[in-house]
Amino acid sequence: MQTAFDDVIRAILDRRFHNHRLEGHSAAMSRGILRDVRAGCTPFNDAFASERLGEWLDYPSPAGRARKLDLAVAEPMQESGLPDLSRLRLCIENKSVVTAHRNRTNRYDDLSDLLGALHRTRPDAILVATVLVGLCERVLNVPDRVKPFLDEDNFLHQVLPRLSTGDQSLWTEFPKAISKNRPLDPKITVDKFRSLPTRPPGRTDMVAFDFVLLVPVRIDNVNPPSIARDNDLGIDVDADYQRMLDQICRAYTARWHI
Repeated sequence: MQTAFDDVIRAILDRRFHNHRLEGHSAAMSRGILRDVRAGCTPFNDAFASERLGEWLDYPSPAGRARKLDLAVAEPMQESGLPDLSRLRLCIENKSVVTAHRNRTNRYDDLSDLLGALHRTRPDAILVATVLVGLCERVLNVPDRVKPFLDEDNFLHQVLPRLSTGDQSLWTEFPKAISKNRPLDPKITVDKFRSLPTRPPGRTDMVAFDFVLLVPVRIDNVNPPSIARDNDLGIDVDADYQRMLDQICRAYTARWHI
């Protein structure tokens, strides 16, 4: 099946590399999930068709500190057309732990902090987190260790076209740009994010996500990126994706469909 994370892979291929600093995959993930929820959940789609709901990418978060919601689905305010977060219906937050698994704690804390802020703002909003988990033991750190050290013309014409194509000479050309992950890092990361609290559709009193989607990926910026559908983490990415879509629809129907 085609999923939102397949959209992410296509977006990385279009750009040629994954920028872990900008979380550039987030818009593709958010739009893909929203598309698929609308396609499979009639009451949710009806709310969009009647313009009772709108969508906003990168909207300021109630958590503050200049943070933004990757995707907010809410009722718009009549005067301004901006989202009314007191009437938030769905929020999707996307993270990646691809280049340096030591950052898993920071990304976990980001999600945990946002969870508390959103629950205080709207306890029955559907809250979903997605996390790309990198399986590669080495990654070419293009944003930090390649691009900043080259002039723009050299990067655009001599390096960028070779990224994510399988050109193995990139490893020897930029040895100082290689970030290494330990073999057990992906499992440790998955176990960390699996500890985030989740809740069933009827328990809006619980400060918890409605779904946490973990997506193992092979992204090293040298070889073509891919979804690791064959993995040793016990993750069935397509089945989990469908369960997430079903959970969102069940929660929406239980909380708002009349």
